[in-house]
Amino acid sequence: MSRTRVVRAFSAGGVVFRRPFPRADAVLGASGDAQPLAGVEIALVGRVRADVWVLPKGTPNPGESAVDAALREVREETGLVTQVAGELGSIHYFFTRAGVRYSKEVFHYLLAATGGDVSLHDHEYDEARWFPLAEADSRLTFANEAGMVRKAVPLIERLLVDQREWGLASPLARDGTDAATVRVAPGAQPEGAAE
Repeated sequence: MSRTRVVRAFSAGGVVFRRPFPRADAVLGASGDAQPLAGVEIALVGRVRADVWVLPKGTPNPGESAVDAALREVREETGLVTQVAGELGSIHYFFTRAGVRYSKEVFHYLLAATGGDVSLHDHEYDEARWFPLAEADSRLTFANEAGMVRKAVPLIERLLVDQREWGLASPLARDGTDAATVRVAPGAQPEGAAE
């Protein structure tokens, strides 16, 4: 009996989000409370005819770090420029190709869109498209990727609330007019903020 060869593979990518409003308090709920997740969208890449939608990801080049690979692959696959807003962790799965069984790990970052346009995506996928946050996890083909989107939700909310509380410019506006760089992990205090 022949044994199937197992090859380990690694990719990096992320949950890319944007918010169309410059500030988290731009949308108020019925009770007058700020709705920090209102209008948040997630970028997915897909093969339209097959109705397959996935998170952007790819294999690091030799010597390339996981974070640099994630930023590059997301830029190539979605046409978007992003910055790291946090780490979400890994998913693991197996697949077989050409008689080889792969054990794959994909590390995901939470990535805030700061520029670019989904129309500028490469041709690995038919389309890169923004989906409302509430719809994104149900559009994803694979449950483990939908789980990553759900894991990102409280981190996105915290980031947007923190921006409102500190009066920070948002890097998440659609038109790029309010694209100040905010290099703050969720829950961390930005430089220059009052202690």
